[in-house]
Parts: sequence; C-alpha cells; structure tokens
Amino acid sequence: MKRADGELILLWTVPALALIWISAFFLFPGFIHPMSPEMSSNEVAAFYRDSSNLDRIRGSMILFNWFCVGMIPALTLIVMQIRRMAHRTPVLSYCMLGCTAGGPTLFLIANLFWLIAAFRPERAPDQTQMLNDLAWVTFTTAVPFLIAQSVVIALAIYLDRQPEPVFRPWVAHFNLVVAAALVPAAFVGLAMKDGVMAWNGLLPFWVKNAAIAVWIVVMGVELGRVIYRQRAAEESEAVEAVAGAGA
Repeated sequence: MKRADGELILLWTVPALALIWISAFFLFPGFIHPMSPEMSSNEVAAFYRDSSNLDRIRGSMILFNWFCVGMIPALTLIVMQIRRMAHRTPVLSYCMLGCTAGGPTLFLIANLFWLIAAFRPERAPDQTQMLNDLAWVTFTTAVPFLIAQSVVIALAIYLDRQPEPVFRPWVAHFNLVVAAALVPAAFVGLAMKDGVMAWNGLLPFWVKNAAIAVWIVVMGVELGRVIYRQRAAEESEAVEAVAGAGA
C-alpha cells in the first residue's frame, strides 16, 4: 500500500462527517430555533418532556458524538501536512495534535449533557435546566481549541519555506478569519442572556456554527487537492525510479 493510501481513506471520511454535522444540526430541535438562555426552568423541562422532541434530541446527540470522534482522524491529516512543511522544529505539528484531541473532546462533553438531560426528562425542572445550561455553555464557549487550531495552521503555512508550499497562502488567511469569527463565542460565560452575545445570538451561535461548517468544507477540499498532488508526485517518482533501474 502506498503511503498516501491511508490518507486518502481518511480524506473520504470528511464528506461523511459533513453530512453527519448537517443532519444532527437540523435534527436537534434546540438548534433549528435556538433555545434561549432566558427560558425558565419549567419551559426547559417542558422542552425535554415533549414527546415530539425527545427522540430527536437523543438521536441528534448520538450523531454529534460520532461527528466529534470522527473529526480526530480528519484533523490528523492536517497534522501530517504540517509535518511535511519546511520548519526548523516539529513544535507546530505537536500543537496541532493537542488541538486535534481537545476540541472534539469538549464538544463531546457538551453533547453528553444534552443526552443526559433527555435521558430522564421527568427530573425536577431546575435539574434539567442545569444540565441544559451545562450543555449550551460548554458547546458555545469550547472554542479556544478551535481558535488555536486555526492560528497554528495559519502560522505553519506562513512559516513553510518551500518552493512549492504544502498549502497555498490564502488558506492561512482563511484560517485567521475563521479564528476571528469564533472569538465572540468564548465570552458567552459572561452570563449574557439576550442579544447578539447570548448563546443563541448572532455571533456565538450563527456565526460560530457557520464558520465551523465552512471550515470543514474548505479544509476538506484543500486537503484533497494536497493529498492527490502528493500521491501523483509519489507515482511519478516511482515511475522514474523504475525507468532509471532499467536503463
């Protein structure tokens, strides 16, 4: 098996991950019309006790769990590409590896809080509200790993001193824009319960989730371009080696 074959297998998990993200997003009734932090404990409990919501909550959170786990091998592809860059030290690939483990894990924890809230909807309303708050605050504010991830990618690209760099420069610019779009979500913990900075507001919810979705698509396409280019180069080198051996 060629070195790039395993990377190609992981690459083709990215479209499946994107499909899972979209499916889970629209399946969860708390995302289609984002739940408000101003909801009372009784309103939150009624949301989880609604039989039309319950199965959708449970199913969507299970899907999100698989999405979080599936992101790890996909992000590892980026780690591999950073290792191929012309840097004097592997520290940036190690930083990216840490982000690869951290971000999905925190989102997985948020999903579990939603799932636990839906597991026993007969709980006292204040207990259900606490689990709901844990889920939303964790899901919304757990962006520092994602911000660091985009900044590390951008920095690695800027420092890649090769005649033909692994990623094109615009990918670095794009990652910095994504990092900036994620920053407001980190401040939801300031107890903002309404407006554009609430967890259901424009910046922490819509801009953040749109940025994540666009990042997955753009980086998936760019990774595909890079991996197929590297595969073609390896095949060309193999042909030349065979021709040289036969000469």
